[in-house]
Amino acid sequence: MRTASLHRTTKETDISVALTIDGDGTASIATGIGFFDHMLELFTKHGLFTISLQCTGDVHVDDHHTIEDCGIVLGTAFAQALGDKAGIARYGHAYVPMDETLARCVIDLSGRTAVVFRAEFARETVGGISTEMLEHFFRSFADQLKANIHLDVLYGANAHHMSEALFKSCARALRIASSIDPRVTGVLSTKGSL
Repeated sequence: MRTASLHRTTKETDISVALTIDGDGTASIATGIGFFDHMLELFTKHGLFTISLQCTGDVHVDDHHTIEDCGIVLGTAFAQALGDKAGIARYGHAYVPMDETLARCVIDLSGRTAVVFRAEFARETVGGISTEMLEHFFRSFADQLKANIHLDVLYGANAHHMSEALFKSCARALRIASSIDPRVTGVLSTKGSL
């Protein structure tokens, strides 16, 4: 079982997470930010992970610390659960439509961090969170996972649909990249390590 659980406490947030990569899409998410909970629930469902995440954060200040720190904790959990990455496919990509929106995510679990995020939102908030925090979540996640993540909204108009398509495409790409390929011996790298 590729699993991880951890607890992280700062002066701004207190977060507990339990992750099973090879899960069944079951989520138990409570961050204090309803729209963010929804994004993490659909991320869990479409990645077919099992994630329990509880966060108590300073949402009376704003959404920044909770969203950033949840990205840090989730990225750390995935990195721990993947271990040495032996046998994984390493790369994954997914296109996800959501009504008028089409999003794409391409992932390389390379051991190196790079994020390209291309999404232009017509409004500054969606579901009570700042649209700028969506990119920040994925950057915090990728920093800890040590992954290349390229996310694009190829086209779209509705900020909710755009957000949802981004999280779903990332989940589906990560599911593919983290899947075990029985033909891979060790890690999929000529260097011998990821």
